[in-house]
Amino acid sequence: MNCIRLFMFISLCIVFLSPSLTQAAGFALIEQSVSGLGNAYSGGAASVEDASTIYYNPAGLTKIKDNQLITAGYIIIPSAKFTNEGSKVVTGAPMIGGNGGDGGGASFVPNLYFASRLTDKAVVGIGITAPFGLTTEYDNDWVGRYHGVKSHLITINIMPVLAYKLGDKLSVGGGINLMYAKAELTNAVDFGLIGLGPGQSQSADGFVELEGDNWAFGFNVGLLYEFSENTRMGIAYHSKVKHKLKGDADFTIPAGMPSPIYTAFIDSAITAKLTTPADISLSLYHQINPQWAVMGDIKWTDWSVFDEIRIKFDSGLQDNVTTTNWKSSFRYSIGASYKPDNKWIFKAGIALDKTPIRDETYRTPRIPCEDRFWIAIGAGYQISKSASVDLGYVHIFTDDPKIRKTATPTNEDRTRGSLIGTYEAHVNIIGAQLKLVF
Repeated sequence: MNCIRLFMFISLCIVFLSPSLTQAAGFALIEQSVSGLGNAYSGGAASVEDASTIYYNPAGLTKIKDNQLITAGYIIIPSAKFTNEGSKVVTGAPMIGGNGGDGGGASFVPNLYFASRLTDKAVVGIGITAPFGLTTEYDNDWVGRYHGVKSHLITINIMPVLAYKLGDKLSVGGGINLMYAKAELTNAVDFGLIGLGPGQSQSADGFVELEGDNWAFGFNVGLLYEFSENTRMGIAYHSKVKHKLKGDADFTIPAGMPSPIYTAFIDSAITAKLTTPADISLSLYHQINPQWAVMGDIKWTDWSVFDEIRIKFDSGLQDNVTTTNWKSSFRYSIGASYKPDNKWIFKAGIALDKTPIRDETYRTPRIPCEDRFWIAIGAGYQISKSASVDLGYVHIFTDDPKIRKTATPTNEDRTRGSLIGTYEAHVNIIGAQLKLVF
């Protein structure tokens, strides 16, 4: 009963401390296990170190011998600093404003897992994770303010799963994803241009806040095949989840606008579609000897489902559209673990996370994603028979993201202006995890 109460308490903490940024490609959060963080999540669908396999491959639960409760948290510290390189309004006049400050900012991301054996072949589990999320936030008066000021997405995914061992070598597992999504977008509006004419661009800025949320369902399945006691392969699939966010738009209009502006830009109910992508992971794990193990992973994510951000207004205002035109992407990782004795384990890994953004004309300041290279280290310590801890650290090197959005009198950026510049970006991640066995 005490473990159930602890599980419920930590679940509430996850709801209220859900993530506020993204560190995998796109807006995915791969940080779902500190025990895997030190290996850069290489071998995630095959390593099966603990109950966090619920997320990476539910079939791995058949290798969990005891009941487990795992709670983990990450401090993620990104930095994204923009340098303006000639941004202009649609008339060709220079965009007024600064570089926006650091669009990143430290954030805390938690997750939680519980696994319990039913029979010698069947294991059930539940995970509460945050598989997608992002925050970017700039100064209200920066040069890209018409494209975006604040962008905030959180998800909370509840994953009940069942795993079953079909034979000596093959295990299968699967479950459902009950996912909550909430998004908030803000940006300035050039009412000088819209309401007063081209010559008054940037003279009368307003503001809009857009917010919506939704619950939706998906599923996950996995397979674990053990070639031998020391070598295994895992395949795992997460389905896409289709959200229809519903919420509100709140406009702030400066004084002195023509009356049609106040009639058109009224506070309104809004809807927006958000589809989180499907992904497939293929992982290998090999125990070389009692001290050393190596692992690797290839992950494909179908980011092509994210082709635009479209906000529909119940008031009849024209849709707010940002074309993203993303493509599917891959993540590659390899890692190694060293266990000198029964108390300690040390880990290292590297990963290459490819961006889904086709080219710099589709990149937006809301998600200035580029290719990322991970260097990871970690350590685990067995405190007692029933408790152990894991620590991990990652530094992510990011190719300098470039934005080359050009406004014309007829395209979707005509009131936002051209945004041209380059980011300097990197990320640090620190994670800690506690595992209880009972």
